Amino acid sequence: MAHQPSLISLQWFSILLACISLFSWTIFAVSPDAPLTLDYYKSTCPTVFEIVRKEMECEVNSDPRNAALVLRLHFHDCFVQGCDGSVLLDDTISLQGEKKASANVNSLKGFEIIDRIKNKLESECPGTVSCADILTVAARDAVILVGGPYWDVPVGRKDSKTANYDLVRENIPTANEGLLSIIAKFLYQGLSVTDMVALAGAHTIGMARCENFRARIYGDFGATDSYLRNLKSICPAAISSSGENNVTAMDNVTPNLFDNSFYHTLLRGEGLLSSDQEMYSNVFGIETKKLLRKYADDPLAFFNQFSDSMVKLSNITNSDSIVNGEVRKICRFVNT
Repeated sequence: MAHQPSLISLQWFSILLACISLFSWTIFAVSPDAPLTLDYYKSTCPTVFEIVRKEMECEVNSDPRNAALVLRLHFHDCFVQGCDGSVLLDDTISLQGEKKASANVNSLKGFEIIDRIKNKLESECPGTVSCADILTVAARDAVILVGGPYWDVPVGRKDSKTANYDLVRENIPTANEGLLSIIAKFLYQGLSVTDMVALAGAHTIGMARCENFRARIYGDFGATDSYLRNLKSICPAAISSSGENNVTAMDNVTPNLFDNSFYHTLLRGEGLLSSDQEMYSNVFGIETKKLLRKYADDPLAFFNQFSDSMVKLSNITNSDSIVNGEVRKICRFVNT
């Protein structure tokens, strides 16, 4: 018989969520002074949205997987110290970047895509468009280009002059993390459980490395025999340096199309990552299970909520960058 949470456990869980939620809004609520507007570049770089879109079209047409790479970069940027481009910074003698942190070192790619867009914009509007804005707009366009929804992207972010290696480990959810811990991380950013479930839908176009799903497929994995055999051929039980880098789609039905198919995999018990399947299987996941079913049944509801949640994610600010930030000439380095 499945273990049922006690009334005391549920009460403590409710108190925990309320406290974290209050704290998160105190820390991360969007500053009223943040100069984010739709027409921020109207006079200084009026072609910014067109340039980003055209460059992303080239990138996604060359490889549809690039859409997921850029979207993941944006998420990992915003979850550390706000959407400030800190994830793009390389290590230097005086600065430790975020790229080599454990949650990023093997999972983040696509930095050169942002470099190419930045080069185009520097030619058109030198010293004007921040790398943080480029990444935010590019993530929106990436979703649209593989069939996902549109949302308006207010711009005017400044690039951070710092990065935070340690916050990557603390703030970024991991593949084998429990549901309550992941909920807490989202609430800390001012994002609700509804936002969490909707944003997890981005995995409909994502790929996962073997090391992130090996424990799941060799454990209690309710997949069909053929699917499970395929996964085990991609990710052998024996750990090896080459096998760890093997990848497979988190949505094995329509991996290059942004749709609600990902939620159907969770309802079947075939979520590739343990952290995703937890939203349906965990005994505390009463609300997440209800939302999963809703988005599986209603793709429009998923699209609408994903758009709203991406706006909230993209508006997580770094108050220091608002005051002391800059527009980097090269996204990988602070201006000298």
